[in-house]
Amino acid sequence: MSGISENDLRTLEQKGISREKVNAQIETFKEGIPFVDLEKAAIVGDGISKFSSADEADLIKTFEESKNNLSLLKFVPASGAASRMFKALFNFLDAYDPSEESMAAYIDRTGDSAMKQFSQHRQNFPFYDLVQNRISGEANSDDEEVYLFVKELLSDNALNYGFYPKGLLPFHKYGEHTATPFEEHLKEGANYAKSAGRAMLHFTISEQHTQLFSSEYNTVRESVSAATDTAFDVDYSYQKASTDTIAVNMDNTPFRNEDGSLLFRPGGHGALIENLNEQDTDIIFIKNIDNVVVPENTAAVTHSKKVLAGLLMKMQKKTFAYAKLLEAHQVSDAHLGEIKDFLEENLNVRFSNTYDSLTTENKVKVLKDKINRPIRICGMVKNEGEPGGGPFWIKDANGNVSLQIIESAQIDTADDAQMGILKNATHFNPVDLVCGVRDFQGKKYNLLNFVDHKQGFITAKTKDGKDLKALELPGLWNGGMAFWNTLFVEVASATFNPVKTVNDLLKPSHQVS
Repeated sequence: MSGISENDLRTLEQKGISREKVNAQIETFKEGIPFVDLEKAAIVGDGISKFSSADEADLIKTFEESKNNLSLLKFVPASGAASRMFKALFNFLDAYDPSEESMAAYIDRTGDSAMKQFSQHRQNFPFYDLVQNRISGEANSDDEEVYLFVKELLSDNALNYGFYPKGLLPFHKYGEHTATPFEEHLKEGANYAKSAGRAMLHFTISEQHTQLFSSEYNTVRESVSAATDTAFDVDYSYQKASTDTIAVNMDNTPFRNEDGSLLFRPGGHGALIENLNEQDTDIIFIKNIDNVVVPENTAAVTHSKKVLAGLLMKMQKKTFAYAKLLEAHQVSDAHLGEIKDFLEENLNVRFSNTYDSLTTENKVKVLKDKINRPIRICGMVKNEGEPGGGPFWIKDANGNVSLQIIESAQIDTADDAQMGILKNATHFNPVDLVCGVRDFQGKKYNLLNFVDHKQGFITAKTKDGKDLKALELPGLWNGGMAFWNTLFVEVASATFNPVKTVNDLLKPSHQVS
């Protein structure tokens, strides 16, 4: 980076970012990030496992028999603000005046189907009674009431839900009580992430929301503990300033703010690999904050998570045994073949065409490298709508083939062959992971060693009316875990209930019966 000033150096020092890292990021902008090369979609029988009821029962038994001797953690990315969830409502406030037109005329004029659904079914939202009590008697018509309802929900001087973290909004209504995703994750954690009566949960949040999360925990802790017979250990972390990435102008020179300072931007959820790397437990469950369920689906979620965890333990047992053999150099040619077969058939590892011609010593080196990696077991849900990112076999620049979770933004939409693979994908990624992060000696892996830094994203943004390019780090479960050993397992669609827009709360999966 040329033309660096004393102020620039102070900024880098304050953020904990080296000059070398900034230079590397600028080179990435210059070189561009290539699209991934999809070889084929992972399907059941080729990259995705599907278990019988008997197999699932066996895996659950494996988990249940050992879990009290393990440290378990539920890791929940929860820093997302709710502003995008209410995008349609914010647009409505800007575009609608109840004194000028009726709701019917507005919807006819704009085709705003989201507001039509919201207004017609607003009594089914978990926050309906709260908002309605606050605006009671103020409206002269039903149309004005809809407007006041939305205004009360979002205004700075009212409930201000657009400011809130998504994890602290009312999601589910139980009689007089409304539960937040945060509370629902505590309940879930008690069902499958409890060891010896304790459940540990870690939430990655925005620092500005710390007090809000602490307050919510203090409010619900006793009741949830009593209802689940569980003691909870809850802690939080923030996305590190050192994971921010530099923004550049369209000519790849550093973008500067109006005061001349360098502009850095958050690196996206891929930055959370740093937070995950600080968790020192045997098994880590990962699930997004907005994917929670009502009681009728709790059993399905619990069942699924225990299956995935049991599979992880089964795979680790064999992996650790083979890793010990390799470390002790107690391997015959037969052993080498057995280990290679295990890696290929059970951990989806692929070997180069030159492997068979290697000396025994070099084969051992390759097998050590392939087997001594963290393991992730990823639930995959059948596509039921438009296919998006999901499980694929990909080929890197050196011809190495691996099983990865790929987002649609990483795929060249102008390439008909690649789009054909994408459109024929049978499953998608619901962010449902169980991770093993220790080696055969019980030491925690340094997860930063298993990131594919070539799987980031370059996006177009604007600041102060000027165009710029921003860099997102490889996604946490995409390039952030690219060099882990990976297994995909089909899980029930009932386990996937994200809330991306406020109207998702109207779905049966979020209505407490």
